[in-house]
Amino acid sequence: MSTLQRIALVLTVIGALNWGLIGFFQFDLVAAIFGGQDAALARIVYGLVGLAGLINLGLLFKPSEELGTHPEARHVR
Repeated sequence: MSTLQRIALVLTVIGALNWGLIGFFQFDLVAAIFGGQDAALARIVYGLVGLAGLINLGLLFKPSEELGTHPEARHVR
């Protein structure tokens, strides 16, 4: 996994946690940290999370050999 994909994965996790907080508690952590949903920094974070999701979308279509995982190595004996 490249550095860009790792950064994208971290941003995607941050976005998922933020959406979980919104869904369960009606609390937008990104907006709370960066000054509201309309604040420039919050909009940048939202945009980066969206781009990260698109980058990670490519991981769904990569063969497992390219991801460094081998299904046959996971067998428990």
